[in-house]
Amino acid sequence: MGKGGWGLSRSQRMQLKALACALGILLIVILLLAKLVFSLVGREEEPDAQIVPPLPPVVVQLKNIWIMEVAQDRLLVFREGREETYPFGRVAYEDGADEPYIVPKTFREQVADVLLTDGYVTEVRIKTEKVSGKVLSVSDRTVELEGAGSFPLARDAQGYRLYGSLSMCTPEDLRIGYDFQDFVLEDGQICAVLSVKEEAMESIRVLLKASDYSGLFHESVTFRVDTGYTIRYGAAGDPAEEMRQAGEACTIDRDSAYFQGERITVTPLALTGKITLSSVNRSQGSPSYRGCLELLSTPDGLVVLNEVLLEEYLYSVVPSEMPASYPEEALKAQAVCARTYAYRHMLAAGYPQYGAHVDDSTGYQVYQNIPEQEATTTAVKETYGQLLYREEPEELAETYYYSTSCGLGSDAAVWKSPADKDLGYLKPRRISRSAMEQFLELSPESGRGNREGGLAAVTEPDGNTEADREAQAMREEGAFDAFIRSKDEDDFECAEGWYRWTYAAASLDEGHMLAVLQSRYAANRNLVLTRNPQGEFVSEPIKELGTVTDLLVEKRGGGGVADELVIKTSQGTFKVLGEHNIRHVLNDGTSKVYRQDGSKVASPTILPSGFFVINTVKEKGAVTGYTLTGGGYGHGVGMSQNGAKAMAALGYSAADILRFFYEGCSSRNVYF
Repeated sequence: MGKGGWGLSRSQRMQLKALACALGILLIVILLLAKLVFSLVGREEEPDAQIVPPLPPVVVQLKNIWIMEVAQDRLLVFREGREETYPFGRVAYEDGADEPYIVPKTFREQVADVLLTDGYVTEVRIKTEKVSGKVLSVSDRTVELEGAGSFPLARDAQGYRLYGSLSMCTPEDLRIGYDFQDFVLEDGQICAVLSVKEEAMESIRVLLKASDYSGLFHESVTFRVDTGYTIRYGAAGDPAEEMRQAGEACTIDRDSAYFQGERITVTPLALTGKITLSSVNRSQGSPSYRGCLELLSTPDGLVVLNEVLLEEYLYSVVPSEMPASYPEEALKAQAVCARTYAYRHMLAAGYPQYGAHVDDSTGYQVYQNIPEQEATTTAVKETYGQLLYREEPEELAETYYYSTSCGLGSDAAVWKSPADKDLGYLKPRRISRSAMEQFLELSPESGRGNREGGLAAVTEPDGNTEADREAQAMREEGAFDAFIRSKDEDDFECAEGWYRWTYAAASLDEGHMLAVLQSRYAANRNLVLTRNPQGEFVSEPIKELGTVTDLLVEKRGGGGVADELVIKTSQGTFKVLGEHNIRHVLNDGTSKVYRQDGSKVASPTILPSGFFVINTVKEKGAVTGYTLTGGGYGHGVGMSQNGAKAMAALGYSAADILRFFYEGCSSRNVYF
């Protein structure tokens, strides 16, 4: 038939097979292309296909911050001296629901812990437990409040000054003896201090040293009062009181039954009553005190404090610091200086751990060493409340004063303290009649003749006077040498015994000098230096002094005061910085000072001043002795008291005197 199978010819069957092969190949190509495409697409999508867990929220807790304001959607706070704003977040619940976090308006002006989640406020916990009271003592760890006891300070405690411009404060800003603060508590600890006001302070708290100023602590205290008095005692929250009759003596030691708490208070029933401490000796015998006494029991003994009105405190301080026989205007200038000095320490207590602003010794101002005098009490009353302020920046002046000048004064750089570098109103200056006249001519608002209504304001002179420039020129050794060996009748104090003096050490005691150098190094290692092999002066202990080969003042400060003393020895070269240290090192402990009036005065530990020149005696290259030719008594900074006496005697007012010694400062009454 020529055809077989499906009835197709041979050529038709061959064509059909060829078509099937072509279709098969095409299908394989399509499958390969599809596989390639899927493979490439899979690679591109592979990263997106991985499951990445969400980041955990960032949670921050702000401790003990001050909430300034609660707005509708945010919180305004004060933290670390800055205002900060944080929006409110949302609070999530276990069922997955959430809602906005709401802070009550009553949370404003409170201390709180604030929880931030991713920068949003999610929790605010305010702290409402507060205590207040008169601050009796402050340490690094505790604050003691009258009637409430002692409270520990939390490690993260914060302080806020709420009056005036909102700012931070520290425990150093607490006013000892006053109740200007609220204390916020958490778990029995102070977590925040809120200073709510700043008022004029009228009372000062004085630590009374033991007999003859021998130390801070008393073994026992015996006293009597010239009126009836009360003894208050007992633990915090459980006070007790006992009445005593006028003149009835009482002795208290650490084992006394009165010490149920840490403090005992003795208060006269009359405001003018006085307490006599018969267990304490002063130059006048047993001293008597106005105000009240506090007795504090410590492991070292009893601490005795006298809380007294500042003005009444000055009734005793001024005659103890300046003779009542001095002219009225000098006494008034002294009263303003003493009041300003005391008030500075009322702002920053010297013994916060015991609750005292000052003590009664020369470390601060001598108090109740000499009885009150009518002339000095009058000077205090006539300058009632007047404090001396510097103008720029406006703050209480540092009213340093000293006994006698050599005709020159210096500046606060003598103490080598960084804190004293900005006391430009304490200037090196000639202290003479012509210097005073030059100053007042350039300062037209003179207080001469102004005996009423306080002290005049100050207009600072335009530039230095000739007398100022002369004082600066005394930094040069030759100029000062010529000055200190002469006497200038123009100087206010040229007739004073301490105006010029000499000190002759017939033999140099190297052992004594070494001991003093070591003690001054222990007091401040940065002010006693040793030259190293590289020629640099460095701080290191001095073990040996050797033979002294030279003593010389290498540098003088303003007014010519000795500022750097170089001691050359067989064991090395040493440098002593600061007039106070130099006065100690060059005192041999035995030689006496001869004043210009011929009197001889013992000076066992320190030279009269740092205004002197040195002449050494040598044998075979070794210093065997030395003579100091000097002048003045005291550090030479601020007001010379005998200079003030001479000025007042010539008719200058207290205003003139203060303007001259504290240039650019003026007085204001703290109570008006």
